[in-house]
Amino acid sequence: MTVRPRRRMHLAAYFPGVDNTTVRADPRSRSRIEFSSFEHLARTAERGLFDFFFLAESLTVLSALAGVTERLGLAATVDATFNEPYELARRLATLDHLSGGRAAWNVVTSSDASTGANFRRGVFLNRADRYVRAAEFVAVARKLWDSWTPEGVSRPVAHRGRHFDIAGEFTVPRPPQGHPVVIQAGDSDEGREFAAATADVVFTRQSSLESGRAFYADVKRRLAKYGRTPDDLKIMSGVSVVLGDTAADAREKAAEIRRQQNSLYDPDGPRSFVGTPEAVAGELDDLVRREACDGFVLVPHLTPTGLDGFVDRVVPLLQERGAFRTEYRGATLRSHLGLSEPVWKG
Repeated sequence: MTVRPRRRMHLAAYFPGVDNTTVRADPRSRSRIEFSSFEHLARTAERGLFDFFFLAESLTVLSALAGVTERLGLAATVDATFNEPYELARRLATLDHLSGGRAAWNVVTSSDASTGANFRRGVFLNRADRYVRAAEFVAVARKLWDSWTPEGVSRPVAHRGRHFDIAGEFTVPRPPQGHPVVIQAGDSDEGREFAAATADVVFTRQSSLESGRAFYADVKRRLAKYGRTPDDLKIMSGVSVVLGDTAADAREKAAEIRRQQNSLYDPDGPRSFVGTPEAVAGELDDLVRREACDGFVLVPHLTPTGLDGFVDRVVPLLQERGAFRTEYRGATLRSHLGLSEPVWKG
């Protein structure tokens, strides 16, 4: 009988900023813009051996965090609808060099005119066109990264497509990872297809074991048509956690968080796990073992200490189960995720 190896989960941390998951009324809540808050959460995630740290639209802060962390991946959420490939490819390559191969790009596609008004484009695209543009955007970025040979020789690059027309020389050597890790967030059919064709990680929100298993099977099934295997794409589910010494204590804390969130509470937000550390560790492990996801993106309720309890009380239990790493085995984000370095396309 063939014995399948134990599936170990992946973990990431999302910085709780000005969104509706953050509890601002709690006296422990601190600044969401001071660097000390970013540093605290990033250091906590690295202490917990997390794969990466999510931060929206702030490559500058992630560059600074590269100097105060050693192994943690650094993922920037950047819009593919209103930015341009050459400029963003340079910034991501620079972050990968500064961090020694820990950069990631969470590709999002905005659709609203109010966002477009902040950019020269000033318009929005329909859903289908957004994903077409995003796919071409990622392809162009990868072409730019590959315009430098592994030996460090720059070569001219040119691309002419529906959305982009560029020619010239890329000015940053090939990133240490070859390509920074590409993350995609979205549950629509277009988003699933984009993830299967293009992404290394997909960030999803699923409300139950059944919906998670269905999403997991659907996205993994789509990979074959692009010549990819199920291990080439990691599916990570956004979750929040409320811990207590007893189940009743945890439920009471969760009720207080809901009260403090008040009108900001989002019923479609990340799935919440409420219970003792032992119960939460068991539930998370079960979801990975039953192929509802490959891991989790933790969305804390507090800035910046909301991850501390999970790292101190749940991670050791996951390690005891053999469900999570006990040390970093490599130095790059690709090594944490078990992803191979992309083959250079000369």
